[in-house]
Amino acid sequence: MLRIKNINTYYGQVHALKNVSLHLQAGEIVTLIGANGAGKTTILNSLSAVTPPRDGEILFEGKPINGLSPDRIVELGISQVPEGRQVFKDFSVTDNLELGAYLRFRRGEGRGNVRKDMEEMFALFPQLSGRRRQMAGTLSGGEQQMLAIGRALMAGPKVLLLDEPSMGLAPMVVQEIFRVITTLREEKGTAVLLVEQNAKAALKIADRGYVLETGKVILEESALDLLENKEVQRAYLGKDKKEIWER
Repeated sequence: MLRIKNINTYYGQVHALKNVSLHLQAGEIVTLIGANGAGKTTILNSLSAVTPPRDGEILFEGKPINGLSPDRIVELGISQVPEGRQVFKDFSVTDNLELGAYLRFRRGEGRGNVRKDMEEMFALFPQLSGRRRQMAGTLSGGEQQMLAIGRALMAGPKVLLLDEPSMGLAPMVVQEIFRVITTLREEKGTAVLLVEQNAKAALKIADRGYVLETGKVILEESALDLLENKEVQRAYLGKDKKEIWER
């Protein structure tokens, strides 16, 4: 469904991604593992055209999408949930979800369909249902993360890019977020590219994973193989890496 071929992405003169290649199949969960600054977020931003690569190729459903604008990327079926949630704090929960469907309104889709999907978001995240008119900035961190995911889903994506969804959240909330990720794959066939600080928890729900170091992919294996890889365990899954998933 999604394939990156030898992309190079820069921040000014800083070479952030160096000939990175990876792929994501339909209905697959793939996680990116690496230390801070390894290039994980940059991969997501390259895919969503927030920070376009300088060269290389990105294919979505077999067609090149290099050079397209971020809104066109969303329209094709790729939505990103950014690190830090970035909800519209002075807007209500309902308004945030409606903004996620902005491109659907722009192309003339009826409000009835959008409302139906919004009710699906409230079914997916029951904690938000009773807070429809509440300002997003007054929600808890976990509720804001749920809202950010719901807002991205309102665009009707085939691929969801998730950047650090567990950051700063309580263990029980993290379990709920990961439950939703697996539900999206199982019930809607949504493919997920996941950047997650809790590598062990991410690998437990993923099909495959890539390990990055200083802007390069150094390893690609099944999630199970990565969990059992001694070097990966030492660097990213050691005893000092608290496992939220099983608390």
